[in-house]
Amino acid sequence: MKNRLSAAVLAGLTLTALLFACQKDDRNSQGKAKLEIRLTDAPASYDAVYVDIQKVMVHASTDAETENGWVELPLLHPGIYNLLDFRNGLDTVLADTEVPAGEINQVRLVLGNRNSVVIDGVEHELKTPSAQQSGLKVKFRTVLEAGIVYRLYLDFDASRSVVTAGNSGQYILKPVIRGYSDAIGGSIKGIVLPPAALTQVWAIQNTDTLLALPDIATGHYFFGGLPAGAWKLVYDAQVPPYRDTTVTVNVATGVVTNVETIQITQ
Repeated sequence: MKNRLSAAVLAGLTLTALLFACQKDDRNSQGKAKLEIRLTDAPASYDAVYVDIQKVMVHASTDAETENGWVELPLLHPGIYNLLDFRNGLDTVLADTEVPAGEINQVRLVLGNRNSVVIDGVEHELKTPSAQQSGLKVKFRTVLEAGIVYRLYLDFDASRSVVTAGNSGQYILKPVIRGYSDAIGGSIKGIVLPPAALTQVWAIQNTDTLLALPDIATGHYFFGGLPAGAWKLVYDAQVPPYRDTTVTVNVATGVVTNVETIQITQ
């Protein structure tokens, strides 16, 4: 029996990935962007379309025709996905990791050989042309800025990707995939001194409250993936007689907001 991932399991994986993605990292994120690769699908009339996803890679080289610049991203769960579970705005997270900031111009999706389509209750093997064994290349161009969280969507058109091989009764998988990306909120980074105050930094917007623990040596702190708008930063000194202080900053989508160095006084 094939090890297929049900919609319920995938929903759980997606939720888990989102929970990790929302955790705020107060380490220095300079030179890195957070990238989510998500799978979604256009409507199709089949009962199911199963694709065996084994690898996903992004290409950051200016020379897209060479193997240089390909970076493999760790998949949350390699295996078989039913594309029809992700119609009408639904999606699932394939990979969620940090990558070097800069331009990405291609994504490569590497499939295994356990691909199939179900039509009127009957399952048919989906043969994959040998030219695609090295991976399905999706061309698009986007620039990732350090400290920003991005989502990259692979919109897999199941209806156009399944092709009948003449009158042989066989079906061929010729994937039609569209790639697009968007930035998820913005980021805040700054420095709070002196280290002796052991200051905790809280970011507050309405009912959303986030915590960053500055680096002990440098005082550097960072919040990523923040919704746009005004955020109140509370610098909570843990060692008396240092006193707390508060500032308000505005966050814009796709922008890293640098806060001036905060000096905690006695």
